[in-house]
Amino acid sequence: MRIVILALQGAFAEHQMMLEQLGAESFEIRQKSDLAQPMDRLILPGGESTVIHKLLHELDCFRTLQAQIVDGLPVFGTCAGLILLVKQVEGGENTFATMDCTARRNAYGRQLGSFSVTVEMEGVGRIPMVFIRALYIVAASDKVQVLAKVDGKIVAARQGN
Repeated sequence: MRIVILALQGAFAEHQMMLEQLGAESFEIRQKSDLAQPMDRLILPGGESTVIHKLLHELDCFRTLQAQIVDGLPVFGTCAGLILLVKQVEGGENTFATMDCTARRNAYGRQLGSFSVTVEMEGVGRIPMVFIRALYIVAASDKVQVLAKVDGKIVAARQGN
């Protein structure tokens, strides 16, 4: 199985290190030619969603990745990666629009509002989560499975792949 990490901006190095520790085969997408390599999974890391979105278009990668996601490529998005996936972003741009929910950007405030908690995630158990200028999901259709909440707000969810 080959896992690809979008490595245009943000926390891609942390995902790469974890995959190496797990012994998973992976590579990074940095330009359009990287999309020609075979891939079985995609990670969209945290970072600045507006910058990532802009770079995806400038590098002519957006439509190709969107088509692969729509065609069923399993994708994991954290923070900005989730913003790239949702169909609606309050006060922000829509991007891949493949996950049937609405997210609120910077929902916990500025950098000073950062915090960490340990949360029960469905199917996984208790895991630590760090929220730095984080989002949460304000609305999700019945197609979306809620995986974790913090203070009653959806912070992890799944829809299909």
